[in-house]
Amino acid sequence: MENKKTRILVIDDEPQIRKLLSIALNAHDFHIETAENGMLGIQAVACFKPDLVLLDLSLPDIDGVDVIKRIREWSQVPILILSVRSSDEDKVEALDAGADDYLIKPFSMNELFARIRAALRHIAKTYDDSVLECNGIKMDFLKRQVFVENLEVKLTPTEYEILKTLLMNFEKVVTQKQLLQTVWGSSYHLETHYLRIYLRKLRKKIEEDPSNPKHLITESGIGYRLI
Repeated sequence: MENKKTRILVIDDEPQIRKLLSIALNAHDFHIETAENGMLGIQAVACFKPDLVLLDLSLPDIDGVDVIKRIREWSQVPILILSVRSSDEDKVEALDAGADDYLIKPFSMNELFARIRAALRHIAKTYDDSVLECNGIKMDFLKRQVFVENLEVKLTPTEYEILKTLLMNFEKVVTQKQLLQTVWGSSYHLETHYLRIYLRKLRKKIEEDPSNPKHLITESGIGYRLI
C-alpha cells in the first residue's frame, strides 16, 4: 500500500513564494496545497486537512494573526509563520495566538526544512505515556522524577513545572506569557522576572555549562525553547 504523503498547506499572497515553496516541498515528496489569502487558507485547513501550515502574516484580506486564531478555534495543526515582520512584538503576538514557530523572510531552505522536521516530529510524539524523554532529558510524570543523561536531578515544584511545560513543547518556542500562565496562572503574565530567576536555577541543574546552554535556549524578547 502506498505511504500517505505529509500534507502541507502554504498560505501566502505572493505568487513567487507559493511557486518556490511548492517546487521545493514537492521535491521532498510532500503533498502541497496553496492559498492566496486568509479566508481561502482557513477553508483549505478544513478541506485539505494539512499536517502542517506555512503562513504569511501579511495577507490581503485578514491579518495572519487572525487566521491563526480562527484555525485554533477548532484545529491544533502545527502553524509555522513565514513573514517579513521581524519585531519581537510580531513574533510574540503570533506565537501567543497559537503559532508553533516563526521564520523571518528571507530564510534559507535548509532552515525551513529543519523547522518543518521539528514540527512534524512534535506531532508524531504522543504524550499519554507516564515517561517522556527527549534529547537526554527524561521525566517520569507518575514519580515526578527528572533525569539528565540518566542521572537524577532534584527540582523544586516550580522548576519541575517549567521543565515539564518546555519538554511537552520540545523544540517549540514557548513565549514568556504562555510559560507564566501555565506555571503560575493567568494573573502572572507580566511577571517576567520570575522566569529569569527560575530559568537561571534550572540551567544550573540540567546544563553541563549553564553559561553556554545546549538544551534550554533563550529566544531573546520572546520566550524559551528546549532542544
